[in-house]
Amino acid sequence: MVTIEDQQTADLAAIEVLLDTAFGPDRLAKTSYGYRQGIPPVAGLSLVARDGDRLIGTIRYWPVTVGAAAALLLGPIAVAPARRGEGIAARLINDSLARAKAAGHGLVLLVGDETLYRRHGFGRADRHGITMPGEAPRRLLLRALVDRALIGVRGPVGAWRGLRGVA
Repeated sequence: MVTIEDQQTADLAAIEVLLDTAFGPDRLAKTSYGYRQGIPPVAGLSLVARDGDRLIGTIRYWPVTVGAAAALLLGPIAVAPARRGEGIAARLINDSLARAKAAGHGLVLLVGDETLYRRHGFGRADRHGITMPGEAPRRLLLRALVDRALIGVRGPVGAWRGLRGVA
């Protein structure tokens, strides 16, 4: 039976192996990884999927800015290749988005294919004046978790610098 749980420190090595398997060793060179360098993931939103003792999925969120506003950067999300197609990624996304909303976060960004993430409420960020330098505009997606989350939010994604409201 697959369970969704909080990530533990003991999971970190298995997560890195899973991410290398899913994205390859050059994943660290991707633009979105630059926003994660030296910053811990957002507390309470790093989840793993397990089947018994085996880690088979992971999702994390990182604090970023959009203009002067705080936002979350979802990713990476990965599921073991042999377990894809079982709805594990959807469970990780839905559970973590519910936690993010409950924690008071208003805006989530991710870099990915809109056709994959549209069913989770994500759409193109560039249509709202939000960009990520170095990333193709069509690949930066967003989801507002609360009404009015996008009011006055425009500009480039930036590295988190300790804004209030992001833990």
